[in-house]
Amino acid sequence: MSAPDWVPIRDELRHEEPYGAPQLDVPVQLNVNENPYGPSADAAADIAEAVRAAALTLNRYPDREATELRVALAGYLGFGLTADGVWAANGSNEIMQQVLQAFGGPGRTALSFAPTYSMYPEYARNTHTRWVAGQRRKNFGIEVGEALALIRAEQPDVVILTSPNNPTGTALGLDVVRAVLEASPGIVVVDEAYAEFRRSGTPTALELLAEFPRLLVTRTMSKAFAFAGGRLGYVAADPAIIDALRIVRLPYHLSSVSQAAATAALRHADELLANVDQLRRTRDDTARWLVDRGFDVAESDANFILFGSFPDRHAVWQGLLERGVLIRETGPDGWLRVSIGTPAEMQAFHTALTAITNHEGATDQ
Repeated sequence: MSAPDWVPIRDELRHEEPYGAPQLDVPVQLNVNENPYGPSADAAADIAEAVRAAALTLNRYPDREATELRVALAGYLGFGLTADGVWAANGSNEIMQQVLQAFGGPGRTALSFAPTYSMYPEYARNTHTRWVAGQRRKNFGIEVGEALALIRAEQPDVVILTSPNNPTGTALGLDVVRAVLEASPGIVVVDEAYAEFRRSGTPTALELLAEFPRLLVTRTMSKAFAFAGGRLGYVAADPAIIDALRIVRLPYHLSSVSQAAATAALRHADELLANVDQLRRTRDDTARWLVDRGFDVAESDANFILFGSFPDRHAVWQGLLERGVLIRETGPDGWLRVSIGTPAEMQAFHTALTAITNHEGATDQ
């Protein structure tokens, strides 16, 4: 995609393409890390009633501070948080955009460690923030000494740590997060979009909020809450940091319908999260299945698995698609990412991948 010469777009955007995974109508969709288990009838009915009530007031602007929702989110997170330490927006994407609007910008630097979420450099580009990417280790972890050396050299205004990381699934220990916080001159964002899927004993950076006022922890309801269509992300931080984000938010950025639906979904948190344990088990079973067949598998604390390696990963991706299974062609060269679906969906993935690799000799083995 390239904008025609007559379109007066910014030069750095002229040859760019919109972000997005392929949206294809295939039987098994395992490419965007959705929760395959939708809300129950009871949860859906409560959400629908909340939206109906909100619809009666759509002639009025929504609560621009989303107060009721922020109270509910703080209660869900715990750790002594109150509404003034939580902010919500249209997906964690909008949260991250607001973070870079408030703390990045011209003459400022944002830093993270690749491979990681491919939208981060786009947030930086869109806010005229200089982008620096360090490199993760072969196991996709972060080597603390190298990270601190890069931070000292670049003096970033924003550091983004992703735990569990997308697309690798790698979780970070709090020793890494703490070391980065102590070394960073600006804010540190820990993106925990997949936190609910982490293994037992894997910590959350929420534990460090009281100690480090320049720490932000972002979450989403899209994944574990089966609320991807609801578009609700949020961040926990010191109230002064939250106030800084409020400066750059658009007026009435979160609709009455979004606020009502998300608040209702939080009333059913236990029910909506009930399938997380099943997804963890399916993830670990899938990882073992892939390892047993000779693939390299990144250890994952998320609801997806990165696996490889393939001399022509696109051929494998295409072969799966032709068999009705859509996964994601992302991450390091030679690797693919599969989201965790229902047992039937994962069996379809197993069958298709086995047929491709046995017939086409697509793996490196």
